[in-house]
Amino acid sequence: MGSQLSPYGTESTYLDGQLLVAMPGMMDERFARAVIFICAHSAEGAMGIILNRPAANVTMPDLLVQLEIVPEVERIRLPQKVGNMQVLMGGPVETSRGFVLHSPDFHLSQSTLPIDDGICLTATIDILRAIAAGRGPENAVLALGYAGWGAGQLEMELQANGWLNTPADAELVFNTAADVRYEMALRRIGIEPAMLSMEAGHA
Repeated sequence: MGSQLSPYGTESTYLDGQLLVAMPGMMDERFARAVIFICAHSAEGAMGIILNRPAANVTMPDLLVQLEIVPEVERIRLPQKVGNMQVLMGGPVETSRGFVLHSPDFHLSQSTLPIDDGICLTATIDILRAIAAGRGPENAVLALGYAGWGAGQLEMELQANGWLNTPADAELVFNTAADVRYEMALRRIGIEPAMLSMEAGHA
């Protein structure tokens, strides 16, 4: 039991397609209570998207107008689904750039990175054009910026117990409100959020 709490097993330690869940002792304020979907992890480093930080006062239609994908007058004609699409602050790196996590029913050759069975990443403007035209993926969230780690950095943070990890799934990424993803991810690991906060209070 409990083997999933350990980031190191005998198999590969790369965490592509996993969720990182910040522990209460996380010293870096930028990542306190963060849930991060790891998009890529190798010997060179790692990158991921924070899933539980909604972008303040930014909507998908706002971004499509700002990027001149749709003119202001067309904003009201956008599909309702586009208006409801989540916009997240994905991390402190390249915050003016958009990264779309989406279902595998949409694929751009040379641009789309399949991460696991149900989740892909596309970071080109073409996916935003497709979404605006109603030709985008069935499920998607847009993140502004990402979280990045240099070579060996994430491994050191895992060894220091800064993070727990658990396999991600499309339900949590696409169909869960941002403000409950932290609690939901902890429960996937088998931790009751209330117990964690009580323990943190005794530290």
